[in-house]
Amino acid sequence: MTEAHVGPSALCACPDPRLWGKEHGLSRPYPVMCHLLDVSAVFGVLWDVLLEEQTRLRCAKQLGLSLEQARSVLSFWAGLHDLGKITPVFQAQIPELFKAVRDEPPYAFAPGAERDRSFRHEMATHWALSSLLAEAGYPNEPAKAATGGSGAPVAHWAAQLLGGHHGVFGSALRPRRVERASQYQPGLGEEGWAEQRRMHLGELRRVTGGSAVPVAGLSAELAVVMAGLVITADWLASQTPAIEAVLPDSSWQGSPADVDRHWRRACAAAPGLVASAQLGRARFGVDRFEEMFPFPPNLLQADLAAHLPGLVSAQGPGLLLVTAPTGDGKTEAALYAASVLGKAAGARGMYFALPTMATADAMFARVRSYAERALTGERALTLLHSMAWLNPLYAAQESDLVDACGAIGEVSADGRTSTEAGVWLRGPKRGFLAPLSVGTIDQVLSGVLPLRYNVLRLFGLAEKVFVVDEAHAYGPWMHRLLVTLLEWLGALRAPVVLLSATLTGSTAASLVNAYRRGAGFLEAAVIEPCYPGWLHVSAASGGVSLPRATSSGRARTLDVVVRRVAWDASDPVGAPVRAGGRREALREELRPVVEGGGTALVCCTTVAEAQATFRDLCAALPDLAGGGGGIRILHSRFPALERRRIAAESEATYGKPGKGTPVVRPASILVATQVVEQSLDLDFDLVVSDLAPLAQLLQRAGRGRRHRRGPGGRPVWAREEDRPKLVVLDPFCCGKAEEKPRSWGSVYDVSLLMRSSVLLADRAAGGGIAVPGGVQEVVDAVYAPEFVDGLEEAVRRELKALDSERLAAEMAETDLAEMVGIPGPGDVGGRLHLISRRLDGVTEELLTTRLGADTGRALCLYEQEDGRLTLDAGGSVELPGAGRRALRREDVAQVISHVAPVPGRWTREGEDSVPLPASWAERSALSDLVLLRMTRDGGRWSCRRDGRTIFISEVGLERI
Repeated sequence: MTEAHVGPSALCACPDPRLWGKEHGLSRPYPVMCHLLDVSAVFGVLWDVLLEEQTRLRCAKQLGLSLEQARSVLSFWAGLHDLGKITPVFQAQIPELFKAVRDEPPYAFAPGAERDRSFRHEMATHWALSSLLAEAGYPNEPAKAATGGSGAPVAHWAAQLLGGHHGVFGSALRPRRVERASQYQPGLGEEGWAEQRRMHLGELRRVTGGSAVPVAGLSAELAVVMAGLVITADWLASQTPAIEAVLPDSSWQGSPADVDRHWRRACAAAPGLVASAQLGRARFGVDRFEEMFPFPPNLLQADLAAHLPGLVSAQGPGLLLVTAPTGDGKTEAALYAASVLGKAAGARGMYFALPTMATADAMFARVRSYAERALTGERALTLLHSMAWLNPLYAAQESDLVDACGAIGEVSADGRTSTEAGVWLRGPKRGFLAPLSVGTIDQVLSGVLPLRYNVLRLFGLAEKVFVVDEAHAYGPWMHRLLVTLLEWLGALRAPVVLLSATLTGSTAASLVNAYRRGAGFLEAAVIEPCYPGWLHVSAASGGVSLPRATSSGRARTLDVVVRRVAWDASDPVGAPVRAGGRREALREELRPVVEGGGTALVCCTTVAEAQATFRDLCAALPDLAGGGGGIRILHSRFPALERRRIAAESEATYGKPGKGTPVVRPASILVATQVVEQSLDLDFDLVVSDLAPLAQLLQRAGRGRRHRRGPGGRPVWAREEDRPKLVVLDPFCCGKAEEKPRSWGSVYDVSLLMRSSVLLADRAAGGGIAVPGGVQEVVDAVYAPEFVDGLEEAVRRELKALDSERLAAEMAETDLAEMVGIPGPGDVGGRLHLISRRLDGVTEELLTTRLGADTGRALCLYEQEDGRLTLDAGGSVELPGAGRRALRREDVAQVISHVAPVPGRWTREGEDSVPLPASWAERSALSDLVLLRMTRDGGRWSCRRDGRTIFISEVGLERI
C-alpha cells in the first residue's frame, strides 16, 4: 500500500473514493465502490454459467420479475453485500486511511463507536439495507408466498440474505430498531455515513440495471443458492491479482463516468475469473453403459440401463434407491444412473459421498476414470475429507500450492477439460464448488448443522447428482441429519442416488419420503424396496415407481454356523485352551485353512481383541505365522503409513484374482476389525466373525467367496463358490444381557446383538440365508417388533426391556440431531437466521464424535540413546521443524504419515507428555496432535499416560 486517493474535504455528491474496501497486499487502497462493482459483475457470470435455466426461472417467478430483471436485480444485490464497510467501525481498522474522513463534519459518529469491533461489516450490511431497500421502494411488509417465495418482508429479507455473506445470517431485526438504527448500532455512524451508503447503492443500481422491485423474497432453498453465489463471487473478486488487474489509478473520483468505466472493466474481467477457477458445468453427454465402462453391464446394471431412461423421461428425474448385495456392481450402477438423472435434470456435476476416508480415497480414482469417459465440459474433481491432501492421486505439486490467502494460480491450456482441480478449488471451503467431488458423508452433513458457511455446502449440492454409498451404515444421529439433507435436496430438485446392501424397509421409507417432503409432497408414500432391485421417485410429481426386482447373477446360499462360546478372547498367550471357549472354536474352524490352504478372515469387535487374537493364533500356528504373511492383522490403530502398507498387502493377497490359471492361494489368515466391512475389496474362502448386528455380519459375509475364481481357484474344502460360509462366534449361550463381553463396551447395542443371535441360530438350523433373495426379509425381521413373540418367556421379557432401552437411546440420538440441526427448508421460510443459529458445542468434530470414531490423534516420538526424539524407532527420521526452519508441506505430510487414531481417553495429560513444537502448533493439520515420548523398555517402546502404559509393537498401539 503506497498511496491513497485524493478526495474532497466535504461529503462527495458521488461515492467517496476515500472509503476503502480492500487494502491488504495492494499497491493502493481499493475503493468500496469498485469492489461492489466487481462482485456484481462476477455474480452475473456465475448466474449465467452455474445455474440451469429452470433454477433461474424459479428465482424470477418467486421474485415476480422477468428473467432479465431477475439477473440484474440479483447482481445488484450481490454487490450490496459489502455496503456495511461504509461505517466508521470498519474504516477505522486502517487508521492512516480513516484519518482522511474521520474529522470531516459530514462523517460524524458517536464517540468511541469506531472502536466497537464486535459490530462487523456484514452485520452493518444487514442493518443498513433493511432501511435503504425500503427507501428504494421494496415492500417491507410480509408478502404472500403463493409463488413459493419466502413470504417475508422483501427489504428485510434481502438485507438478511446479504448480511450472511460471511457464512452466518443475522437474527431478524425489529422494525422499530431499524428506524433508529444508528442509536442501536452507533458503529453505523450518523447521516453522512448513511448518505454515502445511499449513494453507493444508487450508483450500483444504475449500472447493473437493477431498478425493478421484487414483490417477494425467495424460498429457503433458493436463498441458499443465492447466498452461495454471492459468497463465491465475493471470494473470486477479492483475490489480490484480480483486484490489481482492474485497480484504478489515483485520479479515480467515483463520478458516474468513473463508475461506468470501472463497471466495463469488471464485466470484461469476470468471465476469466470464473473460468480460471474451474467453476463451469460438467455435462452428462454419454448415454450407453458400455461407453462409460470398459466392461458389459451385469444384470442389475443392465436392468437400469433398459428401464431407467424411459422412466425418467416420462416422470422426470428425482431419487433412485438401489439395494443389492456387496460386490454386485452398485458403484457402476450409481455412476450410470447419475448420468441418466444428471442429463435429464440439467445437472452441473456430482458429489459421491462415502462413510470413511478410506472408501473415499478408493472411490476417487474410479470417479476420475468415469468422468474422463462419460463427461464433457468442466470436469474439475475434488477429494473432500480432512486428510485428502495426503492422497497421492490428489496431492498437488509443491509449485501449485498457495498459502491460505488463496491467490489464483496459472491454469493450463487444457484446464477446462482436465479432471484435476486447480489451485483455487483446493482453497479452504471451496472444494464443494467444483463440478465433481468425492468425499466423506460428514462433509455434506455439516451443511445441515448450524456451522459457519453451511450454506456453501448446501449450495455445493444444488443442481448436482448426490450419490450416497452405504446408506445403511449410519446410526440414528447421522440418519436424522441425512433425512434433513434429503429434504433440502428435494426442495432443490437435485437428483439423488442412494445405495445400500442392507437397508431396512422403514429406513428406506424415511429417506425416500424426506426427499418427497422437500419436493412439496407431504403425505408419506408406502415404500417397499426389492432386494436386489431399485425404485425411482419423481421430484416433479412425487410419484414412486413400482420397485423393480433384479437378479444379481450371483445367487448364493450363505451357510451360517453359530458357535456358542465362552468368551476367553483376552486370555494370555500360552494359557490353556478352555473347552467350549472362543480360542478353541477358532482353532477348529481355521483347521481347513491350515491343512488344505486357502484364506480366512477373522473379524473381531475391538482393536484390543484383534490384537490378542492375532497373538494367540501366531502362538497356536507357528508354522503359518512364520511363513511371511501367513497371519496378518489390520485395524485402525496403526500409524497411517503402516496401515496403508498393511492394507495394500491385504488387497494384493486377498483381493480380486489376476489373469492366468486359477490356483489355490497359500494358507493365510487376516485378523481384522470392522475396517474390512467397507474399506477394501477383499475375497476370502472362509469368514469367521464375532457376533455383531445382523447388517454388519452380512457385510462381512459379503467378503466370503466374493469373486469367482473358477475351477482350481479355491481349496477343496471351499469349492462350492455359491455356498460361502460364515462362522459366528456367539457369547450368548442363555440369552441374557450379562453374557455380552465386558470388553465390547458400547460398540454394539445388546438388544440388537441378542436379536441377531436368535435369528442366526434359527437360520443356521434352517439351511442358511438366501443371498440376495432372503436378505431383505432377515434385515427387516431382526428389527420387527413382533420378533420377540415366539421366544421363551424369560428371554422375551429381557429382550423387550432391552428393546425399550435401545429405542429410547435411538430416540434421544434423533432428538439431539433435530435439536442441533437446522430445520428443513419448509420450516425455514423467510427466517434465514434459522439456518445458522449458533449453538454451543456444535462443531464439525461433533459429526466425527457421534460416528463413534477414535477422537484422539497420537504421534509416537522415539527417544534415542543420545536423547534425540525421532519419528521412527530406528532413529533415522528426525523431527521436522524442531529447529528454526519453517515446516514445508512435505514435512507436514511426513508427520501425519506417522499419526495413529486412538480413543480420546488415551490422550489425557500424562507423565510422558511432549509439548508441540511451535512450528507444528501453527499448522492446523498438526495442532491437535498428542505427542507420546516412547522409551525402550526391554523389547518394546512404551510411555506412561494417565496412569496407564501405552506401547507400540507389531500389532499397533496398545494400552494396559
